[in-house]
Amino acid sequence: MLPSSPASWPPIRRRSHDPGFDWAGTTVDYGCFAPVQAFQEAFAHHGVPVTLEETRKPMGMLKRDHIRTMLRMERIARVWEETHGRPAGEEDVEAVYALFEPKLFSILDRFSTPKPFAVETAAALREMGLKIGSTTGYTDSMMHIVAPKAARLGYAPDFWISPDGVGGRGRPDPYMIFENLKALEVPSVKNAVKVGDTVSDIREGVNAGVWSVGVIEGSSVLGLSQTEYEALTPEVRRDACRRAEETFRTAGAHFVLNDLSQLPELIRMIG
Repeated sequence: MLPSSPASWPPIRRRSHDPGFDWAGTTVDYGCFAPVQAFQEAFAHHGVPVTLEETRKPMGMLKRDHIRTMLRMERIARVWEETHGRPAGEEDVEAVYALFEPKLFSILDRFSTPKPFAVETAAALREMGLKIGSTTGYTDSMMHIVAPKAARLGYAPDFWISPDGVGGRGRPDPYMIFENLKALEVPSVKNAVKVGDTVSDIREGVNAGVWSVGVIEGSSVLGLSQTEYEALTPEVRRDACRRAEETFRTAGAHFVLNDLSQLPELIRMIG
């Protein structure tokens, strides 16, 4: 079945909830393609081509953790050992990252455009009197490219933090969310909503004890460009969205949205 419509969401009586967004794949970079491209090129340079599915599975994590997780995947670990004559170690994490980072920096500006409904949804939330926080798997240096570009195009949350700001303890650990709550003076985890497009995002929200919400369109979980998504037949689109919803639900999502435009209504309902 398709993600639940707002009319079917259960009413939950609480005060209003301040949202915290992910960046790539949630509010900018439709389909979360910038890191995918950089990861694939970095691994291919080391003689170990990786698939889209393998690349996207750890998406949302701190980028070194992402590489470390990929190197532990059964197929990649086997091919790496066959290619290099030994299992991958920490020096290999650093070697892949050394190629990944400059590649990502070279393309980030092109992948910082706000997704459909991001600007309008942020405006609607502010009209509701809410503060907008955010977390990311990017580093501070990466965000110093992404955030200004998104702001010039109309999307600027009240606060952002990267794993750099919490001692490298990125997703799925909850610490970036806790820093958002403190910076935005949100009194309780019960008054916060985490919105993201990856399994790591959902787990971050669950681990923080906040409402955790997945967004399907333009997500890394869906893994399609806007052109590819819009070209799908209605039946294929329903199936793709159903699979994405199941992934979010399995990760622990409390709610799953088709797109960001549904978020204000959801927050009114749980508020």
